[in-house]
Amino acid sequence: MTARPHIPVLLEEVVAALNPQAGAVVVDGTLGAAGYTRAILAAADCRVIGIDRDPRAIAIGRALAGEMAGRLTVIEGRFGDMTQLLAEAGVDAVDGIALDIGVSSMQLDEAERGFSFMNDGPLDMRMGARGDSAADLVNTLPEAELADLIYLYGEERRSRHVARAIVQARAEAPITRTSQLAAIVARVVRSEPGHHGATRTFQALRIAVNDELGELRRGLAAAEHLLRPAGRLAVVTFHSLEDRVVKHFLDRRCGKGGGGSRHLPPQAQDARQPSFRLVHKGVVAPAAAEAAANPRARSAKLRAAERTAAPAWPADDLEAAA
Repeated sequence: MTARPHIPVLLEEVVAALNPQAGAVVVDGTLGAAGYTRAILAAADCRVIGIDRDPRAIAIGRALAGEMAGRLTVIEGRFGDMTQLLAEAGVDAVDGIALDIGVSSMQLDEAERGFSFMNDGPLDMRMGARGDSAADLVNTLPEAELADLIYLYGEERRSRHVARAIVQARAEAPITRTSQLAAIVARVVRSEPGHHGATRTFQALRIAVNDELGELRRGLAAAEHLLRPAGRLAVVTFHSLEDRVVKHFLDRRCGKGGGGSRHLPPQAQDARQPSFRLVHKGVVAPAAAEAAANPRARSAKLRAAERTAAPAWPADDLEAAA
C-alpha cells in the first residue's frame, strides 16, 4: 500500500499563531514529516529546533537540515524533555513552541508500526524504539487493569466486555497482530459508518504505550519555563482527552481556572500572576475545505497563547487534568 502524503493540519493557523519573526528561535516539538517546520522557516528568517522520538522523523528532519544552511537543528527525544534537550544544545529560552499531539498519518500508514487496524501489522504502536509495546500490554495486563485502561484512554463504554474478550482470546494464543486485535474487539463493539468498533481500543493502547497524556503535561510545563515574554505556544490536539489537558493548563495559566493547588497556601495561590494570555478565545477548528480534503483534520483543535513576563507556575496541578 502506498502511504498517503503527510498533510500538516491547521498549518496556516499554527504559523499565524506562532507569528515567527526574524532572528527568533522556534521549537517544533513534534517534528514528524517537518510540515510545520518548513512553513515556519518559510515565514521568517528564524531558526527552528525540531524534536521527535521517532527515528523516521529524525531522518526526515536531518535531510531537511542539510538544505537549511544552519537554520534547522534536529534533536531525537521526547518533547516532554525539551528543557533538558535544549539545555544540552546550549538553548535556555525560545520564542515559539509548536506541538501537534498524537499519532501522525505517516505512522498510521506504515503497517509495520502497528498503529492502525486498517493495515495488518505487528501490534507495536511505539513512537520510539523503547518500552512496552501494545502487544505486551494486551497479553500481560490483568483483565480489570486492561478494562480501566481502555475506558480511561479510549472512553470506550464497553471496555469491560473488550477486556474480557481479549483475555479469553489470549488464553488460546498470544495476540501479536493488529488484525487479530481488531477482530476480537469488533466481536463485542459494533462498528458504525465511518467508525470501526476497534477505534477507541486502539487509541487507548497507543496513548498508554507512549504515555501521551503525561508527555503532553510535561511538554506544557516545559514550554512555560522556556518561552520568553511574548513567546507563543501553539498546540494542536485531535481528541477530547488531549484538548482537556491543554484547556485546563491554559485556563489556569491565564487566570481563568478557578481554585488553587492543594499544595500551596491560599496567600501563595493569590499571589500568582497569569503566565499566559490567550492568542484567541476558545479553539480554532479547520475550515470546511480542509476538513473535507484531509479526514485527519476533522477533529483537530488549535489552542494558542502568549507568554507573559510572570514567573512560571509550579506543575503540581497538571496531573488533575485527565
